[in-house]
Amino acid sequence: MSEILPYFPLLGEGLLITIALTLAGTLLAVVVAFVAGIARMSRRRWVRWPASVFIEVFRGTSMLVQLFWLFFALPFFGVQLVPYAAAILALGLNEGAYGAEIVRGAITALPRGQREGAIALSLSPYQRMRFVILPQAVPAMIPPFGNVMVDLLKNTSLVSLVTVADLTFTAQMVRNTTGATAAVFGTILVLYFVVAYVLSLGSSWVERKVDPTRPAQARSFWQRVLPDRWVTS
Repeated sequence: MSEILPYFPLLGEGLLITIALTLAGTLLAVVVAFVAGIARMSRRRWVRWPASVFIEVFRGTSMLVQLFWLFFALPFFGVQLVPYAAAILALGLNEGAYGAEIVRGAITALPRGQREGAIALSLSPYQRMRFVILPQAVPAMIPPFGNVMVDLLKNTSLVSLVTVADLTFTAQMVRNTTGATAAVFGTILVLYFVVAYVLSLGSSWVERKVDPTRPAQARSFWQRVLPDRWVTS
């Protein structure tokens, strides 16, 4: 272990890049998940079919292949992405495709009476989604989205293959310099676990904050999200 101590600052820089990729990829994945998930439930075929194709393609192919395609194949079509952009796109689109099914599943799991009641109140489709459906579906999405975020963190190790200097990339550099394979990869194993555990704790905290079974906390949350006329308690 002593032989890699001088390289800890380098590993720290790689860890920061890994965390930045995780946050940026998660933000993109959430946006993609909501857009694709809601689009897949559309009654319009020209909206539903492209969303379905996107979800099935990105769920049914390897993220490594997607990453290589974005970085190495797109230049043949006149599009050149820098390594960081290709990495974030691959992470966000791949995990967003999985997240889209989380969004769709949480929304379709709501009781049918919720939609029927919203229609009876003459709410527009946007109002039904914004004020009735999503406020009830989002709490159910948080635990699986926490898993998606942890999975995205682990997948950031693949971006080292397109020269992104993340934690895995810097660990390989240190290993090549020192030859201390066990010490280097044991260290980053612990670092990945610590970050993943922190993300899990954060997901659990958010889940508790929006848990509708906790009246006091749930009431304060809904009062911030919904207009007063839609808050009944």
